[in-house]
Amino acid sequence: MDWDKLRIFHAVADAGSLTHAGDKLNLSQSAVSRQIRALEETLKATLFHRHARGLILTEQGELLFDASTAMSKRLEAAAARIRDSDDEVFGELRVTTTFGFGTLWLAPRLPKLYEKFPDLKIDLMLEERVLDLPMREADVAIRMKEPSQADLIRKRLMTVRMQLYASRQYLKAEGTPKTLAEIARHRLICQNSSAVQVAAGATMVKNLMTYSPQSLLTINNYFGVLQGVLNNLGIGVLPDYITEDFPDLVHVLPETESGDVPVFLAYPEELRHSKRISAFRDFVQDEIIAHRKHLRVLGKI
Repeated sequence: MDWDKLRIFHAVADAGSLTHAGDKLNLSQSAVSRQIRALEETLKATLFHRHARGLILTEQGELLFDASTAMSKRLEAAAARIRDSDDEVFGELRVTTTFGFGTLWLAPRLPKLYEKFPDLKIDLMLEERVLDLPMREADVAIRMKEPSQADLIRKRLMTVRMQLYASRQYLKAEGTPKTLAEIARHRLICQNSSAVQVAAGATMVKNLMTYSPQSLLTINNYFGVLQGVLNNLGIGVLPDYITEDFPDLVHVLPETESGDVPVFLAYPEELRHSKRISAFRDFVQDEIIAHRKHLRVLGKI
């Protein structure tokens, strides 16, 4: 199969338009159209339905697009490895992690990474969905459970627990609960137990709900929960890694917490020798060590 025609097909399928694909490829619309027709003749199949609003892939086109997408990602992986210098760390690094960990722990520490490697370009993708690393949806992941995908290098970074926190102002106004039963007199701020989250957190929330909190605010990520707590709305279920960066929060009912949540860093086996991956991995590990040392000084671990 003609690789150039396949490249043009992929661009058209991705853009949904001959004109837009041509702009991206620096080709005229007629040139793109000729290449698509030639590819369809070679395969003896119609790859697109033509509509006034654009192009829609046929069933055969979908099959070819899936294959060209997988091929494109493999080529990106090869190019990334080639770009890695023996002496420098530069280029794009796509990092995926949960919204909570990314906003509350990782992003505030990234200035230190950029200070050391100013030519590095981080694409931080925050979502609960587990991206497919072997298929290069991301280069490296930090997840709240051990990855199950094959062909990954993985390292356990630390353990997190969900705990209860409130602002000093809220507790001054509403009182500090001494027992779980007293949750009934407070507003609970948490993720909905049916929302995408770590199992330990969902289990903790379900248990707290049996004490019938006076009021409830559910938010679909821990950043939102934190904002509710900081604005004196109630007692929130939050990961314990926030304690260093938000020292004004008060840990409520310390004996009440979730089970252990392991935090793993993972990346594809094929990127084992990537300088960018190594730099990011070492940075995260150093920050976790510093985080633990600081908590020991504060007497929190």
